This record gives sequence, structure tokens and C-alpha cells, in this order.
Amino acid sequence: MSENPAPELQRDAQRLLGRCMLRIQQYERLMKAILAHHELAGPAETLESQRAERVTKLADKTLGTLVKTLFESYVVRDGQEQEILPDAKVATDQISFGFRFSMSMPEERWNVTKTAIEELVSMRNDLVHHLIERFDLWTEQGCIEVACHLRECYDRIDRHYEELVGWARTMDEARSRMASFAQTREFHDILVNGIDPDGNFAWSHTGIVSALREAADSLAVDGWTVLDRAKDWIAAAHPDQTPEKYSCRTWPQVLSESRQFDLLYRTGDDGRRVAWFRPRR
Repeated sequence: MSENPAPELQRDAQRLLGRCMLRIQQYERLMKAILAHHELAGPAETLESQRAERVTKLADKTLGTLVKTLFESYVVRDGQEQEILPDAKVATDQISFGFRFSMSMPEERWNVTKTAIEELVSMRNDLVHHLIERFDLWTEQGCIEVACHLRECYDRIDRHYEELVGWARTMDEARSRMASFAQTREFHDILVNGIDPDGNFAWSHTGIVSALREAADSLAVDGWTVLDRAKDWIAAAHPDQTPEKYSCRTWPQVLSESRQFDLLYRTGDDGRRVAWFRPRR
């Protein structure tokens, strides 16, 4: 073989290397997009700033760091899913919201997938740092060998890229379904009223308890609020919050069954019993 390869052989090697690098950059950009958007949690008004912060934080991360994060939060083993918004961290005085899109795999498949992508990272590093150490691009034989190697590398990179595209498409479809669900009455009941689709609810998360707390904040006298005044306040500010929505017949029943308030009766000026309540702290 010639020790002075034709220029077109070297240009072909350069072209094939450039093609690999461009595909890897596409792979990195797509992975950053997935990691920036697959989960958010916290007070509703902070979600957009959180998303922007995640985009900025991921912008300068290496492929190896991205892969590590991917297998810690997006591609997870069956049974390893984590709660995204623990009750202890949810503020009671504002609306909080959290979501996470992830892929769950059996441990064996997770290990195989993780190893394959880690090997892709190693291959990328080898292309960037060691290619001309492995192949002599100043000989015809070296150019032929590196061209063969780069075609194999590209095929491997492209398979991983198409795999990631499939993951991103699945996430996007899930987001679209979530957006559609967010327009339904069922979602409104979950988010605002704390009522699950099966009709169950936790009193502390319900809209009626939140409305009663708001009314108490506005109307309390020495910590106690007249229930009839609170009912009128809620009817004006939150007309959809009624005892019937929560399987109760009366407001005192709501106060009692929710166990979120103290209730007592005092004798009014006209001799009638007047219900007063206060939130439990």
C-alpha cells in the first residue's frame, strides 16, 4: 500500500469522522432536552423558572454526565420510582404541582441498556481523543481502515440516536395526553378539590378545607370565625366548594369529619346557638 494516500481518501476519513461527531451532538442535544423537561415539581408559579434553570444547568454537561443523570432519573429499574412531591414538602398556602415522565425496566434490561450507552460514551471519547493514535491516516491502508471503522461507529451511534428519539417521542405523547387530561373535570377535581377519579380524597388536600382556611384568615376574631359568615364568604369567593361535593350534608359535618378544625357553639345575642371554628395548627 502507498505511503502517500490519495487526498480523497483522507478527505473521506475526515467526512466520516465529521458525520459521527454531528450525530453524537444531535444525540447529546436530544438527551439534554429529555432531561430538562421530563420532571418538574413545586409551587405552580415557579415551574417555568425551574424549567429554564434546568436547561441552563444541563447546557455544559458532558455526555458522560448526561448519561449518569439519565439512568438516575429517567430510565429507572422497576420498583425504583421515587415520589416527586412528598407531602412534607408541599406548601399548604399555595398550589403545588409535580410531574415526572420516566421509563421503567426490569433490572437485567436496565443493566444491559446502561452498559450499551456507557460503551457509546467510551466510543465517542475514543473518536475525539485517540483516533489518529489507532489509525495511520498518512498511509492508504490506514485511511481505508479508519473509513471502515468510522462507518461502523456511525451505524452504532445512529442506532442509539434512533432509540433516544423513540424515548423522546414516547415522552412527548405522554405529555400530550397529560395536557388533554388537564382540560377535564376530573383533573380539576384532583388539582383544585383534591378528589381522586374514584371519588376518594384526603381532607387536608381538599378545596373546601383550603377555602375554610382562607375564610378564617379573612374573618377571624381572636382566632375564631363565625361559620355562617365563612359560608357567605366562600359562596362569593369559591362557589363550587360545597359540602355535597365531599359527601357531607352540612358545613359542621365538614368541619368535624375533616379533623382540620376546632368547632364550638356559643350563644348569640338572640339566644340561638352560633357555630364558630378555627383551623388546627
